[in-house]
Amino acid sequence: MKFTSFAFSCLIALAVVSTGCDKSSSNSGAGSDSSPPATESNLVGTIKVDGSSTVQPISNAIREGFIQEHPKVDIIVSGNGTGNGFKSFYDKGTDISDASRPIKSGEFEKCKENGVSFVELPVAYDGLTIVVNPQNDWVKELTVDQLKSMFVGEEAVKKWSDVDPSWPEEAIQIYSPGTGSGTYDYFHEVLAKKSKKELRGDMNLNEDDNILVKGVSDNKFAIGFFGVAYYEENKDKLRAVSVVNPEDEIAYQPTTDNIASNRYAPFSRPLFIYVNTESLNRAEVQVFIEYFLANTPEVSQKVGYVRLPEAVMTKVQANLDAMKTGTHFVDETGESRSGALTDLFIDENLVP
Repeated sequence: MKFTSFAFSCLIALAVVSTGCDKSSSNSGAGSDSSPPATESNLVGTIKVDGSSTVQPISNAIREGFIQEHPKVDIIVSGNGTGNGFKSFYDKGTDISDASRPIKSGEFEKCKENGVSFVELPVAYDGLTIVVNPQNDWVKELTVDQLKSMFVGEEAVKKWSDVDPSWPEEAIQIYSPGTGSGTYDYFHEVLAKKSKKELRGDMNLNEDDNILVKGVSDNKFAIGFFGVAYYEENKDKLRAVSVVNPEDEIAYQPTTDNIASNRYAPFSRPLFIYVNTESLNRAEVQVFIEYFLANTPEVSQKVGYVRLPEAVMTKVQANLDAMKTGTHFVDETGESRSGALTDLFIDENLVP
């Protein structure tokens, strides 16, 4: 099925929506304009979204804007983690899967086995942020090797003084997203994939990032990590640790400029939504996804993430219009591709 977004939206508007098909007015939600629509929408239905708790703030904000224009559409957004979200997605329990990492080979195979085809849509950049308690006055920056010594394997160091003898001789309390989280997967991939090890098993794990925030903010000797949006939302009770880029050996904070330029390396990463093409046959899903892509640059920035370059968003919209199904991040042999989004998100890499 191939369609152009604007024309298709107009057809939907003629069939079921009475808000008109003025493209600029349909882009005015997501907190940018809280005025009610001039005419009530007749668009109805239920849309189910699950997956990354990192992406959840974007989906929630998009939802809030959308239902102002289409109040009869029920949108359920859950944040049970990227891995759990993909399970629901390939089991046909959801229409959209939020993801803080690309789909894995096994998840892609499950989709094919279950007859689930999808369009892969990057929506924003995130900087996986390492945070400490504000009373922590000894850690200013961390290298990747120091992070490995703290987080990788059962032989990981137990006390701050084990990382640096000048630091307190106190146990390190670690707060981490759960193993079903794409953030956990990404952190593991960066620190431990090459060594084929696992992250240490004695961390405090939870899929709810707000619980991780509380754990670190309540404990002077704690450290944790999650998406930059949760840090931005709680920066009055947390402190972000600068990470030393292995390429230039300069420590960078997870600021918008550093994430967008990939100076905040190796913890800058793209965020995604995956949309079931069968669900896209339903008007409410089609209109919602169009609205999502039109508003995600502004909304992502508003909730603390970084907007994608305009050229990438143009490519994302073109892929949706053309219904280009499959992933750019798993090759024909089933191996995951790694690298910069702009290098990987190209037609040559698309595996249907």
